[in-house]
Amino acid sequence: MTSGLAIEIDSLVKRFDGFAAVDDLSLSVSAGEIFGLLGPNGAGKTTTIRMLLGLVRPTDGSARVLGLDSVRQSRQIHARVGYMSQLFTLYRDLTAAENIQFYGRVYGLSRRQLSVRQQEVIEMAGLAGHADQLTAALSGGWRQRLALGCAVLHRPRVVFLDEPTAGVDPVSRREFWELINGLAEEGVTIFVTTHYMEEAEHCQRVGFMHRGQLVALGPPAALKEQHMEGEVLEIRCEDAPAVVRALQWGKAEAGLDIGEVALYGSEVHVVVSDAVTAAEAVSSWLGVADCRVHGIAPIPASLEDVFISVVGDADVTHKADPRAGVSKVEDTQG
Repeated sequence: MTSGLAIEIDSLVKRFDGFAAVDDLSLSVSAGEIFGLLGPNGAGKTTTIRMLLGLVRPTDGSARVLGLDSVRQSRQIHARVGYMSQLFTLYRDLTAAENIQFYGRVYGLSRRQLSVRQQEVIEMAGLAGHADQLTAALSGGWRQRLALGCAVLHRPRVVFLDEPTAGVDPVSRREFWELINGLAEEGVTIFVTTHYMEEAEHCQRVGFMHRGQLVALGPPAALKEQHMEGEVLEIRCEDAPAVVRALQWGKAEAGLDIGEVALYGSEVHVVVSDAVTAAEAVSSWLGVADCRVHGIAPIPASLEDVFISVVGDADVTHKADPRAGVSKVEDTQG
């Protein structure tokens, strides 16, 4: 293993019947780092983790985890890492304590080690007084924290988390990330995939994946600074989908000078070259389109705004030349 690196990925490719799920991916993750791989469903995030764990054989390229080859030394990797898949893997018909005991035996812990670590997991998951409750009866947040606890029972040096908070409420997501931060403070390397852009703010570095390729890489603040072209207008309105349609029509048919348009819950974000001058033109156009608007104001770009901008640029490149790769990106350090 290269000194200080926990994960090394070199030109990794995975094709399924000619389709490139992961396309020439190269990156490295430092020991003790929280690294986030972000992208929509189907971007190649899960396939990447499965290749790192040796569960899927790459079509080309190589990967090393803790200095071990992911193909030839996958068993040694499994003994040294923790893995929490996006599918809930605990046994619902067992209690929380029984699940912990089961995974402890799988990891080969002694009875004494298991006794100590079971209590640690129960406390970490906030399950004091609920250890004898069936897992199926636990709330989503409790189950996720219990699953994380089982994944780190053997005190691994690297933990892979594949969309660990999918379907969990915002409060539980925040509590889950507090646990992740605690593990990182103990020197554990965290490799997490997610499509929740706000979770990337907890990562030291993030990589954006799109169509199996890495399209941007760096710390969140640096990505915002160096990959966001233009400014962002936030539109508060009554019918956000109607506003999106109106702006897209205005851009395509009436030459409205705007960039990417994206729906953000009940609001709309628009990328413009100059927020002050564009606000008046956007307001006027939406008035013509009979869209009721409560307010238009410039806001700082979010990581999701940056992702939409970067992916839009990547799609333009792909349409111009589908064979053009975009995975050889520089690590933006700010």
